[in-house]
Amino acid sequence: MDDKTVRLIRSNPAFAELEHRRNVFSWSLCGLMLVIYYGFILLVAFAPGLLATPIATGSVVTLGFPIGICVILSAVVLTGIYVWRANSVFDAMTRQIVEAMR
Repeated sequence: MDDKTVRLIRSNPAFAELEHRRNVFSWSLCGLMLVIYYGFILLVAFAPGLLATPIATGSVVTLGFPIGICVILSAVVLTGIYVWRANSVFDAMTRQIVEAMR
């Protein structure tokens, strides 16, 4: 892609809107994931007794195990949410920008 085309695309207000919406959304999901992950790490550091609590009487599975699984699943779910949004909203906006360039 030549410099003229790049300048033309970057000067398009629709591209600026796409870039802004994508950045806000992706940073929001990133922040949420960091809160979830570091929240778990803080639980490990400051409340190990809570995580060591058995989930049922006589159970060998502790509360830390399902919470850890939830941390992992939250990463998968947030990735799926981003992919869904990228494929529906952001791709449609990209198509509109490409069509406007023709």
